[in-house]
Amino acid sequence: MKASAAEHDGAATAPTTGRQRTLWRWLKRGMAVFCFVMVPVLLFMLVRNMDWQEVSHALRSYKLSTLVLGAAIMLASYLVFASYDLLSKRYTGHDVPAPKVLALAFVCYAFNLNLSSWVGGIALRYRLYGKLGLKAATITRILSLGLITNWLGYLLIGGTVFASGFPNLPEGMKLGSTGLRLIGVAMVLTGVAYLLACAFARKRTWRVRGNEITLPSFRFALLQGATGALNWALMGSLIYLLLPAKASWFEVLAILLISSIAGVITHIPAGLGVLETIFITLLQGEYSKGALLAALIGYRALYFLLPLAISCVMYLLLEQRTRKSG
Repeated sequence: MKASAAEHDGAATAPTTGRQRTLWRWLKRGMAVFCFVMVPVLLFMLVRNMDWQEVSHALRSYKLSTLVLGAAIMLASYLVFASYDLLSKRYTGHDVPAPKVLALAFVCYAFNLNLSSWVGGIALRYRLYGKLGLKAATITRILSLGLITNWLGYLLIGGTVFASGFPNLPEGMKLGSTGLRLIGVAMVLTGVAYLLACAFARKRTWRVRGNEITLPSFRFALLQGATGALNWALMGSLIYLLLPAKASWFEVLAILLISSIAGVITHIPAGLGVLETIFITLLQGEYSKGALLAALIGYRALYFLLPLAISCVMYLLLEQRTRKSG
């Protein structure tokens, strides 16, 4: 009787768990669709009275030296981005030469930022690394370490900035400042917890779905955090460079960090519309909408479109070289 009762309970639990998963899946899809629809609506409401002559004037007012410096910041950021894969090379011990790793990673991150992680971050990496002889398990470890590096940097720099009281929210959102500070503290603690685990954990290797996960050393984890944080700092510096000198660098960086996570949640490629909506909403008290939109257009041109154009050429070269070597 006891055995049959247990079987009955198990049979009752399984459908319930299945329904919960299905419900959660549909809720996530519903939220994604809602955000996908609402972001363009909010952006339209913000820019419907835009003075497009002001936007055009602001874009034409950028000095050549500013654009060259912006391009240099972009290249520095992408090199740091690509160095995530150099860390992964050291972590996995694969034998692909460092110059090829940097070129491949540059291409993948440019496609990732413009066309979504499924295209650039995942599919393209498996294709290019696979052509260079790496096994799927190794490529998975490269992907995993790159994600950890990026988001560890986000946790550390973003948590520090939010906990310090940035961004300075508009009057109608002031109540959210305390919550954002608490989120910042939680982010820093999460990042520190990873670093401490790498320093003191006794068990350092696990197997998850057939893949082996090994904690790196404490020094390696520190390098991950510093590299990830530096990349986010460079991205914020590019937008700060293109804006008139009013808001602080920390303010601009904090808003970029908020818009980046919002872009991930909405699943909109390149966060198109999300970045603009959040920046205009949070900074319209300090800048005109025209100046803000001009800076964001310049940012997209320098940080998204220019690297994508470069990476298309690099991708063709990589494909040609791997075809010849094969």
